[in-house]
Amino acid sequence: MSAQPPALIPHAELTERSASAPVVPALIAAAGDPAVRRFLDFFAVAIRNSNTRRAYGRACGDFLAWCAETGVQEVTAVLPLHVAAWIGMQTSTLAAPSVKQHLAAVRRLFDWLMTGQVVAVNPAASVRGPAHVVHQGKTPVLEAAEARALLDSIDSTTHSGLRDRALIGLMIYSFARIGAALGMKVEDVFTQNRRFWVRLQEKGGKPHAIPCHHSLQEYLVAYLEQTGIMEDDHGPLFRTIGRGTGRLTATPLPQANAYAMIRRRAEAAGIKAKIGNHSFRATGITAYLKNGGTLEKAAAMANHASTRTTQLYDRRLNEMSPDEVERVRV
Repeated sequence: MSAQPPALIPHAELTERSASAPVVPALIAAAGDPAVRRFLDFFAVAIRNSNTRRAYGRACGDFLAWCAETGVQEVTAVLPLHVAAWIGMQTSTLAAPSVKQHLAAVRRLFDWLMTGQVVAVNPAASVRGPAHVVHQGKTPVLEAAEARALLDSIDSTTHSGLRDRALIGLMIYSFARIGAALGMKVEDVFTQNRRFWVRLQEKGGKPHAIPCHHSLQEYLVAYLEQTGIMEDDHGPLFRTIGRGTGRLTATPLPQANAYAMIRRRAEAAGIKAKIGNHSFRATGITAYLKNGGTLEKAAAMANHASTRTTQLYDRRLNEMSPDEVERVRV
């Protein structure tokens, strides 16, 4: 998919929170100013999560651009058959979860337009997405020994090393999502009952506090004290490193930079698996369950609404020893 479909045009009323939808589709513009305002409000008001906003902005933009290219004149003329045809095209090139997300984006946009009286019906309401049943996630997971080797391989005498070890440790020991970790401020590391806790803003803006594992507490104390940011309560916890200085800046660490750091650290530690930001969440949950933790407690620690979601991160059943394979005696 193209990042900026040809049928999109600029619009001056864009608000800061609708930055994920920097242009207004031609089909929306053709329906008049009320439709334009309603479209922008969808991204600025209805969607709180920035990652969801970006993903929905791309999906809705691509769909409406495709409709324009096929001859649809304005958004009120979009029919279920247009949605179904577009979803069919998506299914031939994208994985089922991506297609289902795109359909959800279009469906939610038209729900918003319908309640705003821009369109009479939601053309995506009756369209079904591809079947997709998941019993286990596909995110690469590290063995406990690999995770320990990775943490131990990081040079903790530099600002970047202290930061990287603290960030990776946070994701492993608190099951934190990368977005929640990078959104933390220094004040989100606090003391309660003589123990360090971390406060995370999870999906939907829900606050989630969890006590620190003793190793994570050690990493955070070293990071905060040795980089000198301990007293900067309202500053970002994880920051970029200044060029030529090797010291922390006041700029929050972007998610893409965190991913690049993890790939670099994994390669330096000799880890061959193509791990990413989310690998540490699954690594921590699996290690916890292996050591006698319960699925219910893991769900609470990970801030999952259901244990079914937590089960996707449990990779204990993936373990298969060579001895088991050798039982096939033919």
